Amino acid sequence: MGVDVDIRQDIEDENAPVDRYRAPALDKGLDILEVLSAQPHGLTRAEIVKELGLGPSQIYRMLERLVARGYVARIAGDRYQLSMKLFLLATRHPPLRRLMAEAQPLMDEFARDMRQSCHLVVPEQGAGVVVAQASPTGHWEFRARIGGQLDLFATGSGLALLAFQDPERLVETLGLWGVRHAPRKLKDVAPHLEEVRKAGIRIAPSGQLVGVTDISVPVRGPGGDAAGVLTCAYIEHPEELGTDFRSKAIERLVRVAAELSSAV
Repeated sequence: MGVDVDIRQDIEDENAPVDRYRAPALDKGLDILEVLSAQPHGLTRAEIVKELGLGPSQIYRMLERLVARGYVARIAGDRYQLSMKLFLLATRHPPLRRLMAEAQPLMDEFARDMRQSCHLVVPEQGAGVVVAQASPTGHWEFRARIGGQLDLFATGSGLALLAFQDPERLVETLGLWGVRHAPRKLKDVAPHLEEVRKAGIRIAPSGQLVGVTDISVPVRGPGGDAAGVLTCAYIEHPEELGTDFRSKAIERLVRVAAELSSAV
């Protein structure tokens, strides 16, 4: 008898309406995230209230908690938009791992054949982060540390990430990445970003190490913006002086980035 009651209860639970187990506060938070996800320029609190058909008091506390937890960011004073936190949570799962899995063998082959190190950088929490790295097989190596954070406005990889975003949405993109005072910072590098964008690749002396040339190529996402940047910190070997070996390395790096873009 007791078993029959349990079985009936399981069936009733299985067939129960979804709303039976609603969590109103959680539902409001998810509603806010969903409505903001469809608004590239964000919404004011009044507009969120109107979109959801709820009272201001029902939205205020939930919205403030989402801001405090980093899921929503304030922009332009009174507007709200999604931050990068949901994206960052997602990158802990298969998409980023797939990109790294695709990238590593190609990067290893490049490092072995070109005798140069390379690393893959993606944006995260207002910086560029090294997520994959490959080194040549010789007895010495120069490499970037996996997990290292790079200044977007002062490193080759960071500047390339900025250059290969849609310029009309760059301030908005940086807001989503968690960069503060983006317009002021961009003003100082805007001419350089335009040059890099036209060239399709960034080649410049390293701002951190003398004698190193940073070669950075975008790994483009489905929308055409850079989802990441593949950078070779090029060091010229004595026996390569006077040759076109750097040109070969550049061509090879561009091919690797193109393959990764196709994979993305």
